[in-house]
Amino acid sequence: MNRQNIPVFYAVDDNYVPFLAVSLESLVAKISDKNFYEIRVLYTVLSEEHKKALKKYQRENLSIEFVDLKEKIDKIANKLYTRDYFSMTTYYRLFLPDLYPELSKALYLDSDTVLLDDVANLYKIDLGTNLVGAIPDGAVASIREFQDYVELVVGLSDYRNYFNAGILLMNLDELRNYRFQVKFMYLLDTVKFKVAQDQDYLNRLCKGRVTIIDNCWNTMPGADPKIRSKNPKLIHYNLSYKPWHLDNIPYEEYFWDFAWQTEFYDEIKKIKDNYTESQRNEDVQTGIRLISLAAKEADCIGDDRKK
Repeated sequence: MNRQNIPVFYAVDDNYVPFLAVSLESLVAKISDKNFYEIRVLYTVLSEEHKKALKKYQRENLSIEFVDLKEKIDKIANKLYTRDYFSMTTYYRLFLPDLYPELSKALYLDSDTVLLDDVANLYKIDLGTNLVGAIPDGAVASIREFQDYVELVVGLSDYRNYFNAGILLMNLDELRNYRFQVKFMYLLDTVKFKVAQDQDYLNRLCKGRVTIIDNCWNTMPGADPKIRSKNPKLIHYNLSYKPWHLDNIPYEEYFWDFAWQTEFYDEIKKIKDNYTESQRNEDVQTGIRLISLAAKEADCIGDDRKK
């Protein structure tokens, strides 16, 4: 059988392996015999025990490879800004064009995702000569302070084109032609984005060359219910909307349906049971601080927009 290769990348550390297992559990449930799925896990620190656990998701038409980026990340770690619950893993996707010159296209997924459809259907979306395919960010679409921030600080002409980088279809050929990594490294030295970090860099660098994908492929529990997809194909439990932390998260049933099938179910339940009220309150305060930060950053820039 002549199968189409579907390259899919994740980035993870040891703390997030249980949730990556849930994502892989859901991905494997929807794979097709018509394709061969090449799963690559980017990391800098990952135990052999966790690698062995994730390797169990290999199938006759699905491989799993682990890619150590420690040497590359260590060289620029002092330039990579992070805040709150973010880790350095959020930057790993930005190195894919140069890391894999043999690939013309790749799909990146955050580990806090659950797939309800074959990921190949997302991968096969035609990008033409655009650099990336992505879904508008639900939090930005719902909160005015974020809208002002992405237009004034990041520099997009319309906040509705600001995309979430947790699900990213990457045209690696065009990104290389664009010299994406050289430009990203230059921006690291000249611009510091404090609100969404690598996502802001991606939006700044790729603006005008983005294929907008339907939000069914990046349905966010925290987005305004009016703009959430009614037929989600991928749930993204981003920001503080984690069913392993909080109760009554929209779409939590999909997460738990797959979580109980993994060997990490008891560990995930323990994380939920031990999550304190103080931590939940801190999640709320983190969100409030982020909105305040976006407003402060935008307020430091003149506004010549015509509304």
